[in-house]
Amino acid sequence: MSLLDNDKKQGELVLRLRVNRPVYDQDTLNQDFYYEKPKTTFKNSIKNIMKKEKIQSCCLSILPVIGWLKKYKWKEYFPADIMSGITVAIMHIPQGMAYGLLGNLPPVVGIYMAFFPVLVYFLFGTSRHVSMGTFAIVCLMTGKAVTAYSTTQLDIPLNNSTHFVNNTLSSGYTPMQVATAVTLTVGLMQIVMYFLRLGIISTLLSETLVNGFTTGAAIHVLISQIKDLLGLSFIKREKVDHFEMIYTTIDILAVIDKPNYVAIIVSIVTMIIMTINNEFFKPWLKKKCNMPMPIELIGVIAGTVVSKIFDLPKMYGIKTVGDIPTGLPAFELPPLELVPVVAIDCIAISMVSYTITLSMAMIFAQKLHYNIDSNQELFAMGISNLAGSLLSCMPVTASLSRSMIQQTVGGKTQIASIISCGLLLVILLWVGPFFEPLPRCVLASIIVVALKGMLMQAKQLKRFWKLSKLDGMVWIVTVLTVVLVGIDIGLLAGLLTSLVSILLLSIKPYTCLLGHVPNTDLYLDMNRYKGIIELPGIKIFHYCGGLNFANGNCFKTNVFKLVDVEPQKVLKLRAKKAKTTIVQDKIDNTNELNCIVMDMSALSYVDPSGIGVLHSIADEFSLIDVQVYLACCSSPVYETIQKCEKYSNGQHSFVIFATIHDAVTYSRDQFGLR
Repeated sequence: MSLLDNDKKQGELVLRLRVNRPVYDQDTLNQDFYYEKPKTTFKNSIKNIMKKEKIQSCCLSILPVIGWLKKYKWKEYFPADIMSGITVAIMHIPQGMAYGLLGNLPPVVGIYMAFFPVLVYFLFGTSRHVSMGTFAIVCLMTGKAVTAYSTTQLDIPLNNSTHFVNNTLSSGYTPMQVATAVTLTVGLMQIVMYFLRLGIISTLLSETLVNGFTTGAAIHVLISQIKDLLGLSFIKREKVDHFEMIYTTIDILAVIDKPNYVAIIVSIVTMIIMTINNEFFKPWLKKKCNMPMPIELIGVIAGTVVSKIFDLPKMYGIKTVGDIPTGLPAFELPPLELVPVVAIDCIAISMVSYTITLSMAMIFAQKLHYNIDSNQELFAMGISNLAGSLLSCMPVTASLSRSMIQQTVGGKTQIASIISCGLLLVILLWVGPFFEPLPRCVLASIIVVALKGMLMQAKQLKRFWKLSKLDGMVWIVTVLTVVLVGIDIGLLAGLLTSLVSILLLSIKPYTCLLGHVPNTDLYLDMNRYKGIIELPGIKIFHYCGGLNFANGNCFKTNVFKLVDVEPQKVLKLRAKKAKTTIVQDKIDNTNELNCIVMDMSALSYVDPSGIGVLHSIADEFSLIDVQVYLACCSSPVYETIQKCEKYSNGQHSFVIFATIHDAVTYSRDQFGLR
């Protein structure tokens, strides 16, 4: 029975709790309150699955569009989605063209990516606000594979885009064939991950890792654009597996004295105008209305018009985007024999594209209070990429800038993406050839200005380092490896460093001794609370984390260190029969300890090896007449202990108490302690 008493302390009303109950060990508690482990049989699972509600839920999970479209408020949402869709379509045009070139493909590919996969994601995706399409890092990673495995390079003069897409040299593949093979492989990998329920894998990519990776990849993108910014000409190396940025820098320095000065002027003017817009005019316009200035589209149109009027390609040797075909691409199956060739490259692309998309989706879901399904997002991206691989697309990813615009302009659902696709269809069918004279240095300038946000992430290193030195090291290792070695190796290095940091933290978790708050059943950390007392004859050991084969020895060492008694040493001292007074004093000190209570409330997981360590500690202390009790075990931990003791070959069973106070009360009574 519990009662609440009122009391006054320094003029404040204080509620005091009095509890009257017997001392509970875990077994008695289980018997008195009918403890039963939940059981699931195969038959019950099948019945569950075959329920009508479950089938409907399954259909809705595969096609989420059915669920939210039923609740769509046309009068309220549709006007906002139209405005959002128009704005995002305007952004897709310059970004798509720029990032298409970043993938070493014709610029129209970027617009294809903003059309076909987006229609598929509309049906299968769970996020209402992400804008799928091109993303700089993923396009760059795809471009690396295109350069490595194709035999036709974008720098070779082409008479028309049909020649570029369809021309296959006798001994190799075109860039488009490699790109679509990469897209197909990424889609297949994401579908396999969906069926294996590997959406949880994204949790391995911490904020620090993603921040460091995107920062390093942004530096990659920046260096790759210097060639177009300065109008340099050099032959790309045939195949560079690693240290690509180092080789690219060497190639740039070799021809840095032969720039195209007109290209430099165009690049500088474009970047200055866009920077002024982003830093000054854009914030001012945001206060006045919710529509952003489409400065990228204005820059593309202006660059095209100036190039055509002054004939920049012929007069000054400015490189342009080249031929842009009208109409939609034909269905074409990528060369399947390329799938195993590009598979290694695609692992990193799959992980990066999924992680970035899911991160964006989660940001909007938390902000606007709706749910997303991490596994369904894998399925949606996989199907989108499979469809895109048949229609001349690179792997798609959510874009931070476009997604933010889609939401802030007022977009409510993915209907905005359908509106955007409608406008892009007009571009693909009729307007595309208008942009053929567009200088590539203009698109390079757009990419570089757009990288500012990712490059500024480097400022986060200071915060990561202050919060955790291990997090700081993960960031540094990831960035340096991405920049110096390669994007895929950098992702792997960052992931391994992150896992090592987790392992280090799990091997050396937090431990302490607990002291008693007088006249209460509270037990607090003695390192942090000075107004508590240590109970005579009793040591209360607190442990946070998991207990397994990896950290068992560390756990045992911590127990001996904090309790300040090592049973084996005590036995050796007793064997010497107290030859000196000092030795006798040490033996007398150990005799003051009667029992150790292990607080298992923060023990998240224990395996059989961990149970073995607990038994080993209990056995060693029993040799010097010190009892070891466990307290506050969670149900899974308790069940694991019971299973292990059932097959323990005669090892003694633990006495497990419901709370620390139960264990302390029992110990005081058992040993006659005050």
